[in-house]
Amino acid sequence: MLILASFWFIAPAYAANGFPPLMRGRMPIDGKRMFRGTRLLGDGKTWEGLIGGVVFGVFVGSLQIFGQDYLPQEIAGLPRMSFPIVFLLTIGTMAGDIGGSFVKRRMRMKRGDRALFLDQLGFLLMAFLFVWPLYKIPLDIMIVLVLLTPIIHWLSNVLGYWIHVKRNPW
Repeated sequence: MLILASFWFIAPAYAANGFPPLMRGRMPIDGKRMFRGTRLLGDGKTWEGLIGGVVFGVFVGSLQIFGQDYLPQEIAGLPRMSFPIVFLLTIGTMAGDIGGSFVKRRMRMKRGDRALFLDQLGFLLMAFLFVWPLYKIPLDIMIVLVLLTPIIHWLSNVLGYWIHVKRNPW
């Protein structure tokens, strides 16, 4: 039940994080501006991806909000989703992803380079941080997500690579 509750809670964030590559955006958020000799974010962070990620994350969360009252009683212990929680999870996810890209550029890493834990957990930790003022996430849910998200992130990247949406399988 704990794993189900964890995935139920984080579904909008996972949706928001996974959707941007499908947008194949062309308009970089940083406008190709530089900061200390390197791009602020790079070509991988686009307005289309940002907006698409937010919209898709909110869409998934909206399905949860509208469907949660129809779930069987056996799984009634799931976290109660609301629009503010969904929105904050989604915005936090995108902020974490963009922030991770900014950090990678400061470390002189190129788009697609591996950044252990920054790529896999940056979006998750920012989602937690953004939603925290409104919803105190149970510690057991946070632990499950911190442990399982790197594995899920890797598997989704392998899938994205196989379907030619990602350049690297990591």
